[in-house]
Amino acid sequence: MNPKHIEIIALELSVGQEKVDAASRLLMEGATVPFIARYRKEHTGGLDEVAIASIRDRMEQLDELDKRREVILKSLKDQGVLDVELEKKVLEASSMSHLEDIYLPFRPKRRTRATVAKEKGLEPLADRIMNYESLNLENDAGLFINPEKGVLNLQDALAGARDIIAERISEHQEARAGLRRLFGEEGVFICKVVEGKEAEGAKYRDYFDWQEPVSKAPSHRILAMRRGEKEGILTLKIAPPEDKAISLIDALFVRKDMPAEGQVSMAVEDAYRRLLAGSMETEIRTETKKRADQEAISVFASNLRQLLLSPPLGERRVMGIDPGFRTGCKLVCLNPQGKLLHNETIYPLLSDRAREDAGNVVRNLCARFGIEAIAVGNGTGGRETENFLRGLSLDCKILIIMVNESGASVYSASEAGREEFPDYDLTVRGAVSIGRRLIDPLAELVKIEPKAIGIGQYQHDVDQKALKKSLDDVVISCVNAVGVDVNTASRQLLSYVSGLGPQLARNIVVYRDENGSFKSREDLKRVPRMGAKTFEQAAGFLRVRGAVNPLDESAVHPESYSVVEAMARDLECTVGDLIRSAELRKAIRKERYISDTVGMPTLDDIINELAKPGRDPRTRFEKTEFTEGVEKIEDLEAGMLIHGVVTNVTAFGAFVDVGVHQDGLVHISELADRFVKDPTEIVKVQQRVKVKVLSVDLERRRVSLSMKSNDAVSRKKEDSLPQSGNTSDKNRTKGRFNNPFKELLAGSPGRSPEDRGRR
Repeated sequence: MNPKHIEIIALELSVGQEKVDAASRLLMEGATVPFIARYRKEHTGGLDEVAIASIRDRMEQLDELDKRREVILKSLKDQGVLDVELEKKVLEASSMSHLEDIYLPFRPKRRTRATVAKEKGLEPLADRIMNYESLNLENDAGLFINPEKGVLNLQDALAGARDIIAERISEHQEARAGLRRLFGEEGVFICKVVEGKEAEGAKYRDYFDWQEPVSKAPSHRILAMRRGEKEGILTLKIAPPEDKAISLIDALFVRKDMPAEGQVSMAVEDAYRRLLAGSMETEIRTETKKRADQEAISVFASNLRQLLLSPPLGERRVMGIDPGFRTGCKLVCLNPQGKLLHNETIYPLLSDRAREDAGNVVRNLCARFGIEAIAVGNGTGGRETENFLRGLSLDCKILIIMVNESGASVYSASEAGREEFPDYDLTVRGAVSIGRRLIDPLAELVKIEPKAIGIGQYQHDVDQKALKKSLDDVVISCVNAVGVDVNTASRQLLSYVSGLGPQLARNIVVYRDENGSFKSREDLKRVPRMGAKTFEQAAGFLRVRGAVNPLDESAVHPESYSVVEAMARDLECTVGDLIRSAELRKAIRKERYISDTVGMPTLDDIINELAKPGRDPRTRFEKTEFTEGVEKIEDLEAGMLIHGVVTNVTAFGAFVDVGVHQDGLVHISELADRFVKDPTEIVKVQQRVKVKVLSVDLERRRVSLSMKSNDAVSRKKEDSLPQSGNTSDKNRTKGRFNNPFKELLAGSPGRSPEDRGRR
């Protein structure tokens, strides 16, 4: 533990040092973020998962900085240049860029113009010019003419000296720091189309002649410009006003009364144009990319959390249908736990005769398997299939629900799909996935790589390592917040439980298959490689339904069972009585059970859990219905008010499924009557909304929508996220800044290629 790191993190996060220290120690001991947040509140003062994860991530960054510091100190020592002052600078460097600036003059270099000039013996001349020494350029510089070393005349000598000075300027810490600020504050993205690429890059046409301040460019535009550059359609440059940049360096190195003022000024211009401009541009490109990545990843993570915590229908007998026209609809029947009972293909959209036959099949299967709900994929043929089902006069108790099928094809071809259904083809697996998403979206979606679910923004352009880490954190958080039934959970779902991982999850499934269902949490200790530390981390998040000890079905951790049992003894009742009786729970005097290891936060959690053991934090399931008669994009007309569901939230707006196989875009400027800085203030994934159709582009298959109150106000209050109150922001963009990425929507940047095909 580095005390300085604790101090830095506490200051940055505005959290007490003792809390940061406690969280850091628990993390170093192998505790997971969900475990610390849920079961170690006394240690951390109640820090939540976000704060604990931030502490973890910052600790890793500071450790990385320290490792680089050690490498640099060793290099400086080996070079024999490390003195007390230089060592102090290295030890006090607070960021990687600052540290690298200090090391830059000593970093081993490839052969440069400056090193060539030094080899020619011109460094003393550069020293005299830089040190403002009195000299006569023509006479004194002439002393360095040496034809044998390639210095043929006075101009050669001065040019070589300027090369040395330019390199020194480019390595000067203050100059680099000043330019770094200038690039960040006054730098401009300058984007142009590559000549001859206009037709090929039509989707980037808003960027063909585009300029935007670096400080104000949003994530999606930065990523769009970089993608266009990568595809060879656009050129992208970042630069501040050149005169300001050169003046900034001039102020550091040029004095009006110095004898060689002109030579230093020339070196300054050369240093900036040849060395510093490119170096600073590379840095700012890296920084803006990192910033854009963080924003895009944050949007993706928020969407993923909302999707994973979508309300489940619950354990019902479900029919899953993956719609299709010519190839038919793949139909499966599932038991309440999602087990496949039956599958076949029907052709309701092929002909009248086939439609009649398909209707008979559906009626018979509904009766045979006691179907309670039918999940219909929302891809091609989805609305037509839904209408077919509604026309069958099925039992009114059977729910017919459209389900987002994004990523179902990915699951079908995945290792998880092959492992579960080795004897069935991809189409059957896809229909099973659609049906299971209705029963429990979390349990099914964890089997699919989050990037394939179609809720991100430029997810293929961002740092993949950072994206995976963030999304894994979200999945782990959601899985542990809901809890997992150890006797029915898949290997994939178990792998996200605190402390387990893929191997232990596999061991649990194998043990369960060989020995039958777990009867208690204690039985988990018999699973191979389930050590005491792992059991401690995982047990509270695993549920054992029907266990003898009712606490095994709850989120009460086994380490606290003795506390609950003491409560029951003191009230002369059983643990089961405490769970059943609110009066008994009210009679508990919590302060009697405070100890060195159990504080009031844990006791409050225990009492709350006894009231609703194993409660599911997800909201109640509500059915989404699309507007009747609107089934394909051709049915849409400007001015229509229609129902939809939000499928993706991005920095520039929200995509809404209105039941026509093509999501429409509600641009950020159309989300509300007021200025909206962040779309998540207004909408979230899976939110039901009412929208107005602004325009329909049939040729490019694009739909523009509005949610402004004077157009379409019918968002349910409980579905709206809290407002941040940023109504005073005056920076509303105008003109072509409104939507310079419309052409990019041809590829729906938030949806993977395979799923765009399905929609």
